[in-house]
Amino acid sequence: MPRGNAPQTKVHYKGRDEDLVIFVESAEEVQKWKKDSSIPLVEVVSGYKIFVTHKHGAQNAYDSASKSTLENELGTSNEDECMKLIMEKGTVQEGETGERQGPKNDSMGGRVAH
Repeated sequence: MPRGNAPQTKVHYKGRDEDLVIFVESAEEVQKWKKDSSIPLVEVVSGYKIFVTHKHGAQNAYDSASKSTLENELGTSNEDECMKLIMEKGTVQEGETGERQGPKNDSMGGRVAH
């Protein structure tokens, strides 16, 4: 997955009870896969993990989706099938990842005179 200020593309699927998100290589790769589903998923999906947003939309913190959540939302817990369904029915969203936040060097170790 990309780190700070890198392009990030994800597919957001709005389910009945939960929203699901997967990260993909690019919107173009998703479109190619939709036209030719013989393209392997590993060439389209980045990170190969399904996330749940707990109905907080696609912009908030993500948790890993449980098998029961996948079963309830998509009718199967097979991750390959779930990813295919999310790409078919979800919406592609592009953006940039934010720069890393938080302390960079709390001790200021390199600046202390000994």
